Amino acid sequence: MQLNEKVIMITGASSGIGAATAKRLASAGSKLVLIARREDRLNEIQQEFPEAEILIESLDVTDYTAFETAVQDTIDKFGRIDVLFNNAGIMPNSPLAEKHRNDWQRMLDINVMGVLNGISAVLPTMEKQRSGHILTTSSTAGHKVFPGFAVYSGTKFAVRAIMDGLRQEEAMNHIKSTIVTPGTVDTELFNTIPDAEARSAEAALHKNVNRSLSADQVAAEVVHAIDSPDNVSISEINVRPIEQLA
Repeated sequence: MQLNEKVIMITGASSGIGAATAKRLASAGSKLVLIARREDRLNEIQQEFPEAEILIESLDVTDYTAFETAVQDTIDKFGRIDVLFNNAGIMPNSPLAEKHRNDWQRMLDINVMGVLNGISAVLPTMEKQRSGHILTTSSTAGHKVFPGFAVYSGTKFAVRAIMDGLRQEEAMNHIKSTIVTPGTVDTELFNTIPDAEARSAEAALHKNVNRSLSADQVAAEVVHAIDSPDNVSISEINVRPIEQLA
């Protein structure tokens, strides 16, 4: 199936990798369902691509009922779902000793349960179609733990386990599974870090193109995976800036 035939749902579509992916797919003629809390940002993408077929769904990925409604809206408008890109996530990093328990819970709710909500919502449709593709954004922090990143890394290790389990469980239904594993990327994700000094350090890092990728560079790899042949499953994409070692 060509990109311009695919119906693609994207969470976290209001900024960063999600928005960049949406714009690339809109240019390719894909039918898009853009999901995020900030509806104004989604509307801006829709206005930028007036010829594209875009459905806007303003919701929080932690709300499973709202996710189910978005899936039904997608079926009603487009008749099928070919791709879900689980991209919503937050990263309010801090040392464990600081006990930011509310931040930990929010990370678990969005980074893990948000992914499970998306999978659970679209899987019945994809199983009925006997086709589909689910991609989820993880992180190099899902392979290696860094000080201050313990809980965030835990959510991304969980995502990798969930997605590999999904791959094995749904392979015979021809549902593909892709883990998107970027290194440092210049996005708004770092704005969720509570410590001002840590945020400032990340901002400085993003100014070096050899140590930080653009969201569009990652989006290009996501679109490559989405556009892969039906019998090819790209299980994981690891993409880092050239000077990032870990």
